[in-house]
Amino acid sequence: MDWAKYRTTTFDELIQPDGSPRPAARRLVDYLSGLGSRELAQRQLAADVVARAHGITFTVYSDGRNVDRTLPFDLIPRVIDRREWQRTEAGLKQRMQALNLFIGDIYGEQRIVRDKVFPAMLLKDSVNFRAHCVGISPPLGVWAHICGSDLVRDGDGTLYALEDNLRIPSGVSYMLENRMVAKRVFPELFETSAILPVDEYPSQLYDTLAALSPRPGDTPSIVLLTPGVFNSAYFEHAYLAQAMGIELVEGSDLFVADDDCTYMRTVYGPQRVDVIYRRVDDLFIDPEVFHPDSVLGVPGLIRSWRAGKVALANAPGAGVADDKVVFAYVPKMIKYYLDQEPILPNVPSYLCHNPKERRYVLDHLENLVVKPANESGGYGMLIGPRSTKRQRDRFRQLIEANPRNYMAQPTLSLSTAPIVSKQGPSPRHLDLRPFVLSRQDIYVTTGGLTRVAMTKGSLVVNSSQGGGAKDTWVVDVDEEEA
Repeated sequence: MDWAKYRTTTFDELIQPDGSPRPAARRLVDYLSGLGSRELAQRQLAADVVARAHGITFTVYSDGRNVDRTLPFDLIPRVIDRREWQRTEAGLKQRMQALNLFIGDIYGEQRIVRDKVFPAMLLKDSVNFRAHCVGISPPLGVWAHICGSDLVRDGDGTLYALEDNLRIPSGVSYMLENRMVAKRVFPELFETSAILPVDEYPSQLYDTLAALSPRPGDTPSIVLLTPGVFNSAYFEHAYLAQAMGIELVEGSDLFVADDDCTYMRTVYGPQRVDVIYRRVDDLFIDPEVFHPDSVLGVPGLIRSWRAGKVALANAPGAGVADDKVVFAYVPKMIKYYLDQEPILPNVPSYLCHNPKERRYVLDHLENLVVKPANESGGYGMLIGPRSTKRQRDRFRQLIEANPRNYMAQPTLSLSTAPIVSKQGPSPRHLDLRPFVLSRQDIYVTTGGLTRVAMTKGSLVVNSSQGGGAKDTWVVDVDEEEA
């Protein structure tokens, strides 16, 4: 692989401005330099074949059709120095601690609202606030047991928190499968480099779920509740259930009895369920409480949860903090609940419910990224520098009609990493989604899912919008040099 023509106008994760590899990526870049273009293409083909053979797919919803696609995988990994990762990990733990305290406070005394640190009007208009959760004290005081926080690096090298996904975060199976593919493609590098492992996530997730059981001391009965095979993340649901050795169930497989306990239907008769890792949205998990016509959930499940007979992860109502407008207040939450300065800075945000900030957004739409508060998957956004006048006029109307529902951020010069292309290594923008598990302690994956925009110049990395993925290597440079 020839790096002589590799150029990027922003911070690159592998290559420094002078063309030399970053210390943590030195062994990787030297190794790739010794591969001819033919061999590299063969290895990329091998990676694609392995991904297809393992069924690493996601569903794209377009024009009313559900299209299953293999997640594009680029074999050149993203590399992070372990010393930088230690600080990032500490910042993620700090965020999760504050966010769980915030959720508990919102469904309890609402001190942060009373003390005017968090605006009451944002809570009043929150589409993810669940009145049925008021007064609940979930096991261990944790509401969001699994979080996927999106991180981005700006052109000056600063790593920012972009958003926190606290409802039903997805993508961790791709992180694990990417590592499996990378090990097959680069076995030599895993033998000679100090690449930290990621394999323990399923056992860490199982331990997190088991700790929630309402029957401590017994081996808990844990299930993963999926909406079914047509859900975009069904591959992940099946993957994680198998990896943890738990049952994969749909709503019709469960029922709540008169004793308020939740049971699973089996060929041997009803079996009590202690913990449900639910991958079904709040509004569909219990037709007695939310959508009465939902067939995805379990009638009486909220009643069972409120009675303490079954644990739900993530807890219903955790989405009150999974709001791109609420995100802007996380630094204040950290100071309010923990009396600490944030370790990871937020991407600067402009909140359209604030008249002054709304005016700035409306006057600078061509320079900003505008996001609705509760969309995901890259849907509903305006990327100002790549927008048309017609698109900006439409967003101007949307913002003015419902300012609470919109926020904006500057268009960052996202960092890049090289992908394999016919022209040699070519830079593409990317982000990073580490996964955080909250229980008695807090566990953070070693690295996370690196999502990459496969289209040159694109800033949209979501798989639903054509993005792909890379393996993420956290490398212990000190161990390599020892």
